Amino acid sequence: MIASFKFLGAGIACTALSGAAIGIGIIFNGLLGAMAHNPRLVERLFQYALLGFALTEAIALFVLVIVFIILF
Repeated sequence: MIASFKFLGAGIACTALSGAAIGIGIIFNGLLGAMAHNPRLVERLFQYALLGFALTEAIALFVLVIVFIILF
């Protein structure tokens, strides 16, 4: 019974990964919109987008670590 609750908890924790995926999509959606409005700043905008992507992906990695801690 405890093992089934571990799997349930890990599955619920994995729902945070969908939030990270949505966040990454929003970041690159904003990048494409900003590039269309101001093409001269493409390099700087891309750097900001990569920083946002890295921070959002770090959240997803933290979630995976927590899921593995729950499971094992």
